[in-house]
Amino acid sequence: MSEEPRVAIVTGAARGIGAATARRLAADGMAVAVVDIDESATKETVDAIAADGGRALGVGADVSDRAQVEAAVERIAAELGGPTVLVNNAGVLRDNLLFKMTDADWDTVMGVHLRGAFLFSQAAQKHMVDRKWGRIVNLSSTSALGNRGQANYSAAKAGLQGFTKTLAIELGPFGVTVNAVAPGFIVTDMTAATAARMKVDFEALQQHAAAEIPVRRCGRPEDIAHTISFLASEGASFVSGQVIYVAGGPKN
Repeated sequence: MSEEPRVAIVTGAARGIGAATARRLAADGMAVAVVDIDESATKETVDAIAADGGRALGVGADVSDRAQVEAAVERIAAELGGPTVLVNNAGVLRDNLLFKMTDADWDTVMGVHLRGAFLFSQAAQKHMVDRKWGRIVNLSSTSALGNRGQANYSAAKAGLQGFTKTLAIELGPFGVTVNAVAPGFIVTDMTAATAARMKVDFEALQQHAAAEIPVRRCGRPEDIAHTISFLASEGASFVSGQVIYVAGGPKN
């Protein structure tokens, strides 16, 4: 690590995988910008980091809005320092079968997942290139391989894999690595919402999912955070353009 602490941005970090990742990167010694659409919702994560002796800043921003993203990155650079680690985690669900899916369902998911990753990566990469060091980690999903009722989400998560590989090629010469993590079944508010959509008991859904996973358990947000921590580290400098499935078993 350099003499001054790294500054990391984690989007969608008010809860779930994002919150666990923000706390893990803070434990790794980074100052962390906890970004979510509602700044007040970031307080719990920020307070948890501070309680553990870390440094964090809560920032409200709609990741699909260029002006808000650029203002957020400028604020982060001014208050914490130039960001050299970016985790594009912000996500939403608008699940429906194709014949029921609305334009808004499609556009909202594409806006948050794909446009959001594009805008934050574009704004943050300037700081990474200037310092000749950077890490970008995009959150994909096993749904990128196809999942009933998630044509929008699956397409967005598959798109993030192509986005990751292209950025790895473009930014590699400047000391910036770009990778994607594709979680399997992780117990979060988002998967609870999926259970509600399917009108099944969440505990029953977890038991069913665990029975199909080789390690015989569902994932936890910390499982993803550990993998992101490695990809954001000095030791991962020769890992770029990869999609790592963190799903308790092999995926294509």
